[in-house]
Amino acid sequence: MISLNNRTKINRKKIRVGRGIGSGKGKTSGRGVKGQKSRSGVSIKSFEGGQMPLYRRLPKRGFNPIRDRNIAILNLDKIQSFIDKKSVKTSEVLNSNLLKKLKLIKKKSSILKILGSGEIKDKINIEADLASKSAVNKLEKIGGSIQIKK
Repeated sequence: MISLNNRTKINRKKIRVGRGIGSGKGKTSGRGVKGQKSRSGVSIKSFEGGQMPLYRRLPKRGFNPIRDRNIAILNLDKIQSFIDKKSVKTSEVLNSNLLKKLKLIKKKSSILKILGSGEIKDKINIEADLASKSAVNKLEKIGGSIQIKK
């Protein structure tokens, strides 16, 4: 059974705008007089009445990823050149802290990755976050070792 309150909602007609003065929504159809907003097909998207729009208040993001992982990449030939220049000793363990102290990698780099490009002659112990298979194979072949931190 439908109550009387709901019956008025069911029987209510849709207002048809622009159908004469008597309807209350005739002539300008409740859009006011003239101007951009009275025309059809106009929407002023993101216009906030002269206030700086939201899309301009927010910082630009573009192609700079927010969660950018700063990975320091070192190839084996680069490590060999450090050994040849005597900036790195073969007796000590090569890790990101040592490389940062010697200013061989950037301070802001959080991860050290060893890649297998080039050859390495001296055996050295390396401690890194990531390493390629070829780098691990080449280091083990000459008697060096690589420890991968988890």
